[in-house]
Amino acid sequence: MSEHLRTALRLANYGLPVLPLRKGKVPFGNCPACAKNACGGRPNMKNPGPCTCPAPCHAWAAATTDLTTLTGPGWASAWTQAQAVAYHPGGAGLTVVDLDDAEAVTWARRTLPATRTVATTRGEHWIYRGAMQSANAVRDDVDIKSTMTYARWLGRGAGSMTALPDVVRALIVKAPAPVARAVAVPVPVGGGECRHRTPTYLARGIAMAEQRISEASSAVHTTVYRTFLAVLSTHGRCGCLTDAHMARLFAAAQAKGETVRHCTDAWTNARTALGM
Repeated sequence: MSEHLRTALRLANYGLPVLPLRKGKVPFGNCPACAKNACGGRPNMKNPGPCTCPAPCHAWAAATTDLTTLTGPGWASAWTQAQAVAYHPGGAGLTVVDLDDAEAVTWARRTLPATRTVATTRGEHWIYRGAMQSANAVRDDVDIKSTMTYARWLGRGAGSMTALPDVVRALIVKAPAPVARAVAVPVPVGGGECRHRTPTYLARGIAMAEQRISEASSAVHTTVYRTFLAVLSTHGRCGCLTDAHMARLFAAAQAKGETVRHCTDAWTNARTALGM
């Protein structure tokens, strides 16, 4: 019995639906009988269909906890060729936040509730108790793996697993375009007239702020906050900022991967820091 099969059987006993991964860490392809789903199976659908093929040829939908299936003759060849073991998180009621680099991990530590973490080659898997829809690229180098997908088994990890939080569920919700809102700031004594700034000065300031955000190659969230802080400190007290200016800054931040919620938080925090 191969080491990968022993791992798979142990995980299946814990209730994790498992499957073998071939070279390249991808699932085994459909067998000839199932090519182009001739068997009636639907590997990309939530319910795989009536396929009776014993081989693990339907990607994530082949994941199982059935020990007889895992050790049966239909899977023997796959386990001898397997390069890794994968599991179907959604099938076990789990969600994996796949953080693919150090910056994504830093973002998660700042933003997401602590939970069980597993080290990967380039980042970490954060595993929560609860299933949800899967989605790729919800942020730079951040994927959600839960229903209708698989994740590599990389070990038990560290920490206590916590319930799937709303902040993770919200990551797959497409952010709406920024809604123009009034920038409520105090009006200076004297009627609020801008004493030293011209419309051209303001336009140039907003354009420079957009450029600063757009050119950020790292620490985007920090750059957005500091840019908002600079704009508000310069233009926020005289009443010259408009809804359109705010929408332009939000749009520049969203183009770099920030969500509307992150933009709103950064704007609010900047105002708070300035006592507005």
